[in-house]
Amino acid sequence: MSHTLFDLTGRVALVTGSSRGLGRAIAAGLAAAGATVVLNGRDPDRLEAARAELGAEAVAFDVTDEAAVSAGVAALTERHGGIDILVNNAGFQHRQPMLELALADWEAVLRTDLTSAFVVGRAVASGMLERGRGKIINICSVQTALARPSIAAYTAAKGGLRNLTQAMTAEWAGHGLQVNGIAPGYFDTELTAALVADADFSAWVTGRTPAGRWGRTEDLVGPAVFLASDASAFVNGQVLFVDGGMTAVV
Repeated sequence: MSHTLFDLTGRVALVTGSSRGLGRAIAAGLAAAGATVVLNGRDPDRLEAARAELGAEAVAFDVTDEAAVSAGVAALTERHGGIDILVNNAGFQHRQPMLELALADWEAVLRTDLTSAFVVGRAVASGMLERGRGKIINICSVQTALARPSIAAYTAAKGGLRNLTQAMTAEWAGHGLQVNGIAPGYFDTELTAALVADADFSAWVTGRTPAGRWGRTEDLVGPAVFLASDASAFVNGQVLFVDGGMTAVV
């Protein structure tokens, strides 16, 4: 019974920003649980390498381009009959003090980290609503609840993503969709390699995290499978913090 609840066999999952890092780990985890996974990214070479390694499908489109998103989602829907699981993972970071932050850089972060979840989420949800079922998982961050100097745009975007998750729930939960978020803490990935290598910063992270370590990409697999599966059928509008306890302590 418990195993069946987490079985994703027969489900189609689209994971944005999944050619590397956390998105790639989540995609691999969903595939291991039985889902047919479709990877997404903007770099064709990196995307192809991930596709070959995971034995998955891949579709390259810019998640901030509404026309490209519509075309990509339509093609996937025609090929598979629908998308059952969407993981809005695409995003990036830009570190700069607010007084020095150019408006164009602020807007680029919000467009990629927040607006893309609205654009892709709406495109995919349209088909989910027609079928009366679907799972949307928005990848948030500890910066959904916390702030640090020099990452104002990222903090604003991730806080907005939590509220977008709740807004999607308010409009779509009554039609069979479950929309939730995962908020990773500080994770050791190729994108954070420089921070992990910085002895002072790494000491701050491990000291600030009750678990006493950086997150590992595999730490996100269980939460993602849970929120993508029937095990979370009555979980809606929540953000699950996977941060080793960072947000639980002062």
